[in-house]
Amino acid sequence: MNDEVVQALRGVTAITVTPFDEAGAPDWAGYEALVGRMAEAGVPVITPNGNTSEFYALSRAEWERANEVTAKAAGSSVVMPGIGYDVATAKDMAAAVRRLGAALAMLHQPVHPHQSVPGWVAYNREIAQAAPSLGFVLYVKDSRVDAAALAELFDSCPNVVGIKYAVPDPVRFAEICLTVGADRVVWACGLAERWAPSFWAVGATGFTSGVVNVAPKLSLDYLAALRAGDAAKVRELWALIAPFEKLRADNASAYNVAVVKEALAQQGICHPTVRPPAGTLSPQQRQEITKILTNWTQTGY
Repeated sequence: MNDEVVQALRGVTAITVTPFDEAGAPDWAGYEALVGRMAEAGVPVITPNGNTSEFYALSRAEWERANEVTAKAAGSSVVMPGIGYDVATAKDMAAAVRRLGAALAMLHQPVHPHQSVPGWVAYNREIAQAAPSLGFVLYVKDSRVDAAALAELFDSCPNVVGIKYAVPDPVRFAEICLTVGADRVVWACGLAERWAPSFWAVGATGFTSGVVNVAPKLSLDYLAALRAGDAAKVRELWALIAPFEKLRADNASAYNVAVVKEALAQQGICHPTVRPPAGTLSPQQRQEITKILTNWTQTGY
């Protein structure tokens, strides 16, 4: 695995939205412009087909097209498509990612009502071992996944190069990093900017972001402040970002995608349409986004 590609994970990983028109059809021209804007700003990693991309609401053909458009528009940014579903489908997606020329794939937390931790390990191991030339970042959302489970995977799958940890428990994360080793893989906060400082202090060296679709410079400046250990600047930028992220997290993250798309719509970049089952915004929520964007503009973002 190219070390330069892996090192890109020690930064901001953009999770793209997938713009739709009013009828709900993908707006690929708008999507290309969105990816291009982030790449031009210097975002190191761009992930099409993440959760904020409405991964589970896209067809397989749309999944393919999102990857292709991202690769075309990403410039020097590393492209890391999301893959998932059942084992056979995930293997097939991994093969498609490799054919695309991407070096990394983000493997979604499996969606299953009866999963066990050994089953989680088996799922990830089978998919990663089927594509040994592809680097994998695992999306961990299950608090039961512990250091032993991760160490077992790392031992059997050297192509697992990163963990996107999205359990809102920095203490648990710290214990896992300490046990497994902070340098064993790249550890990233998978809960975006609002949680990043808590995870950064105990082993994370990167974070995922939806904000970066809307304000690339804001996320990149935040990363720079975290890297520099500039606590005052981190607090300043955290205060700008937190209201936006709180809106996305409300009602069990029902508005995660809609908030980002509404902000982009207010910037004239894409339509705010989301697909079911994602939540749609009230007029009050849209007004709150207007206030947040105004504040960002007034502070240089």
